[in-house]
Amino acid sequence: MRPRSRLVVALDDVSLERALELANLIPEADALKINYPLVLRHGLESVRKLSKLNTVICDFKVADIDNTNRLIAEAAFEAGAKALIAHAFVGSDALGACVDVANRFDAFIIAVVEMSHPGAVEHIQPRTDELVRTALKAGVGGFVAPGTRPERIAHVRKLVGNKLIFAPGIGTQGGSARDAVDAGADFVIVGRSIYGAKDPVGTARKIISEVKS
Repeated sequence: MRPRSRLVVALDDVSLERALELANLIPEADALKINYPLVLRHGLESVRKLSKLNTVICDFKVADIDNTNRLIAEAAFEAGAKALIAHAFVGSDALGACVDVANRFDAFIIAVVEMSHPGAVEHIQPRTDELVRTALKAGVGGFVAPGTRPERIAHVRKLVGNKLIFAPGIGTQGGSARDAVDAGADFVIVGRSIYGAKDPVGTARKIISEVKS
């Protein structure tokens, strides 16, 4: 997955009909990120339909034992997803189970080593370096670092080399797309600021212009 527009549109709190509409309206996006709210309401059919329109990242934040992780990854990739977000704190064996499945489907795993909400500084951020080492050992293809804290993106970039970095928390949570990219993010993840806007297409294009300027 190579950055072009650098925008990943998160479709976490919309109907499947609306998600498909936005996917068609914003083809410039490098990927679509979907979370449990959409899949719990509409099933894996949402992955199947959206994957026909753009690259789909399943943000399931997988965090279980190796066998359960494998089953979740198989379901996501069989439905058409090209990437799956998983937690690194479960250890290299459980995370590696996701990576093994991803490799079979020519897909990749994105490891959570920090999150964008305030509470992430309590327990996750103090362990970032260890989580990165675990994820690199497991062979992941990308990392999540917080768009709300650009200095942490820069820190993660130093640890992961040329691996992909995805930065959530842009817009509604207070993160700046430009600051995130300047700090080392390859992609910015934007959800509510786009799908909740009066002009979602215009908002998406403004963000793309911002990160390309």
